[in-house]
Amino acid sequence: MKVILSIDPVRFPLTGIGRYTYELAKHLNEIEGIEQLKFLSAYRFRSLPDPLQAAVTNTLSSNKLRQTVLKNPVTRGLYSLVSPLLKQHALRDYADHVYHGPNFYLPPVAGPSVCTFHDLSIFTWAHCHPPERVKYMRKEIAATLKRANMLITDTETTRQEVAAYFSWPLDKIRAVPLACSDDFRPRDIEALIPVLTKYGLTLQGYSLYVGTIEPRKNLDVLLDAYALLPQAVRQQWPLILIGYHGWRNEQLHARIEAAMAEGWARYLGFVEADELPLIYAGAQVFVFPSLYEGFGLPVLEAMASGIPVVCSNASTLPEVAGEAAAMCDPQDVDTLSELINRALQDEGWRELAIKKGLQQAAKFSWQRCAKETTAVYKEVLA
Repeated sequence: MKVILSIDPVRFPLTGIGRYTYELAKHLNEIEGIEQLKFLSAYRFRSLPDPLQAAVTNTLSSNKLRQTVLKNPVTRGLYSLVSPLLKQHALRDYADHVYHGPNFYLPPVAGPSVCTFHDLSIFTWAHCHPPERVKYMRKEIAATLKRANMLITDTETTRQEVAAYFSWPLDKIRAVPLACSDDFRPRDIEALIPVLTKYGLTLQGYSLYVGTIEPRKNLDVLLDAYALLPQAVRQQWPLILIGYHGWRNEQLHARIEAAMAEGWARYLGFVEADELPLIYAGAQVFVFPSLYEGFGLPVLEAMASGIPVVCSNASTLPEVAGEAAAMCDPQDVDTLSELINRALQDEGWRELAIKKGLQQAAKFSWQRCAKETTAVYKEVLA
């Protein structure tokens, strides 16, 4: 079996889909039966000693350039025309390889191809994305659906959603669960203190949310629920929010700033990848009331870190959390507040949730992801 994996999503800083692509590439290298594995970055094959790390460290400026290009209608149109043609030219002699696009996009290829669809938010939650991104991605996804032999989704929930939304054959879509980095694990107190001190945090002295500050993450409801907690509880365990600034969220950021002024919330922005697992491991509880997810990786990261989880029961989250998390309807402010209060103070429940969370997180691994992805390649070749 010969495979070409696009590593375009592997950019600095490494997040979501970039992490998925990075880990998949790393673990595909360990799979028996893959005779040749090549990485395509932009229009060139990487042949460096560590092509993935090179992609991470060397694409900061190119990523900024790409974002600038996509914001301009004229340059965006040219990019969408030229980019697939350049990739097609680079792939012209590789019809005997399976090509895998890990991030919604497939260029024209002579051989079999597979593409990963992580979610349908660009269609079902379009108001949560910049308009230029929606227009560009919808056009590229339409082209991908015409080219792909099979699709991969992160969950069975998304598999069913993709099949229904696009009227695509369900037997040509495979659900392959993601995983989280081994960096997310329970930690000794001594390992946590330096990072917690840097950010002015105390061990098990805060609730944690990690994710982009955007409407579909349902942070208005989270702030409402947190405001219902007794003042002493909010002061003892302030809500710490970590993630990109996001978009269409001016009122939300104003609410966060108001909560910060009252002393029961803090927004830390983006946190470096080597520090984030330590902040997870130091939290008292992880809260994630999202309205829609393609997978819900932060929930898995929290469980793997040995932290109790309170989340919504929306979209894919029950599939990821299993029986380990306390869940409720994403719009039920009162119940969400009650669940957070219990997760903060009920030691019996906390111990059981931590145990179940670690067991649930152990079901997911990048080795499993790579093996099941390879099985999809074999199906395509067959």
